[in-house]
Amino acid sequence: MSTNAAATSATNNETSHMLNTDHPFWQIIRTVPDFPKAGIDFYDITPLLRSHIDAVIDALLAALPEGLMDEVDCLGAVEARGFVFASMLAGRLAKGMILLRKPGKLPPPVANKAYALEYGKDTLEMQNNLPPERVLLVDDILATGGTLTTAYELCQSADHTVVGALVLLDLVDLHGEFPVPVYTVLKA
Repeated sequence: MSTNAAATSATNNETSHMLNTDHPFWQIIRTVPDFPKAGIDFYDITPLLRSHIDAVIDALLAALPEGLMDEVDCLGAVEARGFVFASMLAGRLAKGMILLRKPGKLPPPVANKAYALEYGKDTLEMQNNLPPERVLLVDDILATGGTLTTAYELCQSADHTVVGALVLLDLVDLHGEFPVPVYTVLKA
């Protein structure tokens, strides 16, 4: 999901690490006003991906409760930047991935679900013939929650058990309560 700032509500994740805007990552993240439309501040995390990969992956792993990854079979990678983080985490942890993609990118059979974004509409698809697994969803930013909620619902409809969601940035004020714990590095 590509949108606004960073935050996660303590009500959504009481064990999350409460970090403020003094975190060193904030010095690297670039804010782009009025993108992709007027009134939206886009938090560009790509500078973190250029030269801070190990620090980002270390921070994502540190955001998870001890032992959680022992309960996870695979990572649910949410298109598009969730692919980046999930791939790096999967490589480090030797875990598999389930891809949640835009329409027409996965071979059938697929399940799909349309959802609203804060600036439009979209659809996610996933293969629905995979054996049930325990999944940790991974994405870059949690803003209104539309993309991550849709990913959760698709996984549930395919008989996967979603144990939580891991995001780099969470915008607490833009979304309601999420059905599983949300773990995050940065909050705003």
